[in-house]
Amino acid sequence: MSIRVVALALVALAVAGCGAAARVSDRIGGRTLTIYFAGPSRGASSSAAQAALDGAELALQDRQRRVGRYRIALKVLDDSTPQSDGWDPNQTTADVRLVLSDASAIGYLGDFNSGASAIAIPPLNRMGIPQVSPASSAVGLTSTGPGASPGEPQKYYPTGVRTFARVVPSDATQALALVHLQRGMGCRQTFVLQDGEVDGEDAALSFVLTAESAGLRVVGIQTFQRAATNYTSLAAGVARTGANCILVSAIDERSAARLTQQVARTMPRVMIFATAGLADSAYTSPGRGIPLAVDSRVLIASPLLDARAYPASAQAFLAGYSRAFGPPEPQAVFGYEAMSLMLNAISRATDRGRKPAERSKVLAEILGARRERTVLGTYRIDSSGDTTIARYGVYRVVNGRLSYLTTLG
Repeated sequence: MSIRVVALALVALAVAGCGAAARVSDRIGGRTLTIYFAGPSRGASSSAAQAALDGAELALQDRQRRVGRYRIALKVLDDSTPQSDGWDPNQTTADVRLVLSDASAIGYLGDFNSGASAIAIPPLNRMGIPQVSPASSAVGLTSTGPGASPGEPQKYYPTGVRTFARVVPSDATQALALVHLQRGMGCRQTFVLQDGEVDGEDAALSFVLTAESAGLRVVGIQTFQRAATNYTSLAAGVARTGANCILVSAIDERSAARLTQQVARTMPRVMIFATAGLADSAYTSPGRGIPLAVDSRVLIASPLLDARAYPASAQAFLAGYSRAFGPPEPQAVFGYEAMSLMLNAISRATDRGRKPAERSKVLAEILGARRERTVLGTYRIDSSGDTTIARYGVYRVVNGRLSYLTTLG
């Protein structure tokens, strides 16, 4: 992946050492089990994280906040700070310490961003706390596939036992979809712009490696400065490469929207593609993101498929979500399924709430789980923690909103 992820992993290992002193029993006493949700409430990814949290809350409501004799409590951790523009490493560290000190902690939904997950996984792993992310997609968190760094994913699991799973496909799956899409759209030469965040870097690197193996020429990859007011010189430099396609790989929606607008102005014929981190209203809305004049030139990848590709349960969820919160962001569905997966694992591990709750048994029900009739359809979590879902949706931006185009994979 990147030096940034390696550095964050080292921080995580230091936190893990602190957490060892707070070790609690695998079996949880009492009649309350606590599930934590971690994501940013400010800055980059905050609107998507809120959608995932709302989805998780609806899944918990659907179970009446209970599994048999156990009451399920949901506690929300904000891994951003007033000074940060998105998730913050120090805040993530502090949040994880709270979880480690809670003897009732049965599970952790998060982190939302891959960089935060790189910090959270090792200490939670030492404590055996099952972790399910609705969004962290960096390849190296679970596998050695294209985009992973040396030592990944083993360095995240100091106990040697996997404790992290995700309900979204990894960036390797997204890269395959984007390369297929660009080749189908006539991209001869493509340039990659990424925001320097772990998620942006990982998705960009996975795309470049996949493109090279597929014969799609990548003429350049460059980090753009977050929060810059002017990207015209960067756009002019990209234009000189002769690229006819651009990939924007980022989670910082406001900066990415400003960059997209200025690239579109400088390169009036270029096609613009964006990664899943930008598949939300903070990037697409003309009031906050790209202007309407740029809409028709932007295609966005998302693990969310067309609603008609999902079972009736998904239709019911989307209708319920719309009534409660308004039009759903794509991440809402994955927040709902992350919570549903955790609750189902708790139910199976405790014989529907009749037996003692043990973290190790909950974890065993997550890894290798076969999920049927879910809002995402039928899929399985493999032994490494990855989902078998391998399809990506492609969306156009129409009047500031995502409009489904096709499915790849």
